[in-house]
Amino acid sequence: MTHTPSERQEQHDAAAPPPGAALPSCDGVVAATGTRGGKLVRDLIPRIIRDDGAEPVIYVAGPAEYPGLLLAKLYEELDELAHADDRSRPGELADLAEVLAAYAREFGIDETQLERLRTAKRDERGGFTDRIVWMGNR
Repeated sequence: MTHTPSERQEQHDAAAPPPGAALPSCDGVVAATGTRGGKLVRDLIPRIIRDDGAEPVIYVAGPAEYPGLLLAKLYEELDELAHADDRSRPGELADLAEVLAAYAREFGIDETQLERLRTAKRDERGGFTDRIVWMGNR
């Protein structure tokens, strides 16, 4: 079944949560990070803040804290993607992919391996292009 880009967008818009809608809670993930109240940011953000004339208050996450921070960041980026408009959606997808790649690296999986695993899983179980919604069994 092939759809035009506008038909796909209409279907996406109908299924997407309205702006500001609550998504499933990630409180357990955030609570499990053990952070000191901060959030993970991209590597160049402190420099950008300094270039804007402010001094960022930062620390470098330790190895025990980092995976939880990445997981919390995945939820944050997913929420931003879910509420993105057409103009910002590509950038939000890129942000989500960047955090996912960092999370995979934390567990010894580089982007090439991740792509190989994704492709193998798609070959074995299919992708999501057919838009099949499972309602249970009879």
